[in-house]
Amino acid sequence: MSQFPADWRAGSARGGDAAGGFDFHHFDRSTIVALVGEQNVGPYRLLSALMTGRTSQVWEAIDDRDRKHYALKFLLWEHRKDREHVAFLKHEFAVASQLEHPRIIQVYSHGTFSGGPYMVMQLFPAPNLKFYVTRNIELLACLVPYIIEQASDALAYFNHEGWIHRDIKPDNFLLSREGEVKLIDFALAVKKATGLARLFGGKLKKVQGTRSYMSPEQIRGQPLDERADVYSFGCMLHEMVAGKPPFTGVSSNELLMKHLRTPAAPLGSYNRNVTDEFSQLILRTLTKKRDRRLESIEQFRREFRSIEVFKVPPQPPQE
Repeated sequence: MSQFPADWRAGSARGGDAAGGFDFHHFDRSTIVALVGEQNVGPYRLLSALMTGRTSQVWEAIDDRDRKHYALKFLLWEHRKDREHVAFLKHEFAVASQLEHPRIIQVYSHGTFSGGPYMVMQLFPAPNLKFYVTRNIELLACLVPYIIEQASDALAYFNHEGWIHRDIKPDNFLLSREGEVKLIDFALAVKKATGLARLFGGKLKKVQGTRSYMSPEQIRGQPLDERADVYSFGCMLHEMVAGKPPFTGVSSNELLMKHLRTPAAPLGSYNRNVTDEFSQLILRTLTKKRDRRLESIEQFRREFRSIEVFKVPPQPPQE
């Protein structure tokens, strides 16, 4: 599998880049205290900021008891008392702690410091797919088939365990220099609706997700099954190959209405190197009515393995 150039790195670790910036600089004590409030989180000594999102940060840390390095996720100061965000982090741990798969980030424990929760995870210091899509999509091209294989493997397992992710997007898949993929962020995951709940379940109290990737049934607040993740996955793959999601809008309402009513255009209209077979497969993930959509990620995987993504395989980047 091809590697990225040795100097290909995400940007500043402290820039608050939602695309998942990271570096390997170790900050002095005063810098850490200024950013986090403390140098230690429980038994873990903070070393370097890896990622800053809208509500949380992820830091590299060392457990001085065993000298092993981990990733710690905790809420930003302004959110540590927010009940909703505290509940999200606890829920994410509850979901992730049940999972064991090589393409899913491992989560080890959960604790509290300075009145806020934190979660201890496997250290995997890599940018997410959104970073590469927004900076240089051509760099991704040669790895697209490998990325799809790994990402679909992770998501098929996740759905098989009875969970619907509800926030599948490029931001939630990490990609290392070696092309290794990890699924992250399970705060919005819900159990798949089954039995009578699937037939007669009422609307969800609060519609959650990321607008550019939400399925029509998710927007409507309906009970969800794996076909909601199939739709979001299709949106993500469209963005990886075309450089943008299948639907955009000048307002949130316009974007959501396109998800509900506007058919997706074939990928070939954005990227002429895409095969007709792959373009049609993506269109089948983006069908508005879920009973006409691909029924699972596993079905997607079976069909994907029998086709090519590109007419001419893109060349790997030069060192």
